[in-house]
Amino acid sequence: MKIDTEYITLQQFLKLSGIADTGGQAKILVKELEIKVNGEKENRRGRKLYPGDLICVSGREYVIE
Repeated sequence: MKIDTEYITLQQFLKLSGIADTGGQAKILVKELEIKVNGEKENRRGRKLYPGDLICVSGREYVIE
């Protein structure tokens, strides 16, 4: 996923990637899904994601560009 800013939050990523339809749904999914950022389990929806970060959501991988 390509971003035009310095970083995006995990919640924004979930919405932009189509995993969540709304911010409220993203908030719930962060707690329910197995999400890893650069190999480490993550459950903070405000986690900043930078270009080069690898995000794994329920076994599917995404890279921030």
